Amino acid sequence: MAFNHYAKIKRILAEQPEGWYIRRIDKPTAAKNFRGETVHYDHYYRIYTADSAPIKYCKFQKIDKLASILNTTEEELPIVEEME
Repeated sequence: MAFNHYAKIKRILAEQPEGWYIRRIDKPTAAKNFRGETVHYDHYYRIYTADSAPIKYCKFQKIDKLASILNTTEEELPIVEEME
């Protein structure tokens, strides 16, 4: 079975207390897809605890995939603007 990073994020979030949030970070990043190809993005997302600490392994690029695996919509996700 293939590794699913988004499923791992779902398991991690299930163990987090309420108050976690997502921040879009407008910096370039790259990730390997299931074919082993490197895909480049102009931004990424990171999930933080209510205390503003980044949650390990919770960096990702596709907000729609996260919403889908969490059985919600993008609009219902707790996304905050990047703070400089």
